[in-house]
Amino acid sequence: MKAEPKHYDVLRAPVITEKSTLGSEHENTQVTFKVATDATKPAIKEAVEAIYGVRVEAVNTLILKGKQKRFRGIRGRRPDVKKAIVTLAKGQSIDVTTVGA
Repeated sequence: MKAEPKHYDVLRAPVITEKSTLGSEHENTQVTFKVATDATKPAIKEAVEAIYGVRVEAVNTLILKGKQKRFRGIRGRRPDVKKAIVTLAKGQSIDVTTVGA
């Protein structure tokens, strides 16, 4: 499957945090991505398979609600972010720390 521009619109960025890297230590490797808020699970699966050339077992999504913040007394709000936790097939892996470098 060849990566198309629409696939790059679905996946925004990999999430590289302490908690998300714990998922890569499981028997079935898990990788976390920030995705478009209107992205569906089949679209996320298709994009990961096309861009990284791996087989995806499952996709779990969550929406992280934006927080109310203040800066110099002015109230603002962070945007909502949708994340996708992608479980890869056995033997498959993605090294998100070197991709894009």
